[in-house]
Amino acid sequence: MRDFSKAKRIVIKVGTNVLSKKGWVDKAFLRIIARQIAELVKQGRQVILVTSGAIGMGAEALGIRKQLKEVKMRQACAAVGQGILMHEYQEAFRKYDQKVAQVLLTNMIMSQRKNYVNLKNTVETLLNMSVVPIVNENDCVSIEEIDLAFGDNDRLSALMASKIDAELLIILTDVKGLYDRNPQTNRQAKLLPVVREVTDEIAAMAGKAGSQYAIGGMTTKIEAIRIAANAGCKAVLAHGREKDVILRIVNGENIGTLFLPKRRLSNRKRWILNSMAKGTIEIDPGAAQAIRNNRSLLLVGVTRVKGNFQTGEVVEIGNVAKGLCKFSARQLRDMLKEKTDFPKAANQKQKAIVHANDLIVYC
Repeated sequence: MRDFSKAKRIVIKVGTNVLSKKGWVDKAFLRIIARQIAELVKQGRQVILVTSGAIGMGAEALGIRKQLKEVKMRQACAAVGQGILMHEYQEAFRKYDQKVAQVLLTNMIMSQRKNYVNLKNTVETLLNMSVVPIVNENDCVSIEEIDLAFGDNDRLSALMASKIDAELLIILTDVKGLYDRNPQTNRQAKLLPVVREVTDEIAAMAGKAGSQYAIGGMTTKIEAIRIAANAGCKAVLAHGREKDVILRIVNGENIGTLFLPKRRLSNRKRWILNSMAKGTIEIDPGAAQAIRNNRSLLLVGVTRVKGNFQTGEVVEIGNVAKGLCKFSARQLRDMLKEKTDFPKAANQKQKAIVHANDLIVYC
């Protein structure tokens, strides 16, 4: 299970709690991370680094020592800190003759199909040139991301792993892995070496701790691992300050918690599942069962439309699925009114609102 000898593509996420030392970003630790990643690239592997730390770097540069709660202040610190953080990474990697590239993302980029494909092409090109993309949220312009949409870059790292068909996602945090209960309050807590499926029971074991500058906790990490699992990607959650933790994980050592994937979705299905929904289509029980049986969503099964989405945008379909709607919200409301006024004529048309090929059913 821990044989990663054939893992060509690896995504590594380093959080604020790991990067920080006494509240500030530990520059010496950046060099430790750089050395291990450079070694992986020399082995012929392709690595993406997803990093936090911009807000903390900015706060340090601006002499701010209080907890940052205001969005505008977090954005200002991110704007100052992102350049500093990237400079420190460039210097760290330069020591090992490893080229890096900065990639700043927002949730909107991930949710727009054209931008999503362009991003993939750019990252693929960088990887093929043995360049390490260093990915971070564009916090200085993205209120949504700062306000928990990505969750301390955990979700972002999983989306990157899913997008580039990575075989391994490594999430480095400040705990040794996933425990069956809170190890801070229960001495009987046991580290889980392997999780074969992220069930609701497993998700319930996650804690919610966060630091002064971090906004994610164990919950967001488990949610991220679920995303990776849908891409057929294994994930390891481990303590980032373990000596040579990255190299040891890749070499198959029993470190942290290994999460095994359950299913592998197509790239298109993954994009639909992980994109922001622009609205909701409520459906009746018959339509819900039809969708679970891999059938298209028909007009006859639609009961209500919420939101103002456009044609071709991603929508929630009850609590059953996500999909690309063939009509805008306004068109659907008109069609529902027609169905109410002329039920027989409308039902005879049997309009496909969301085609089965554009649906992804929740597990």
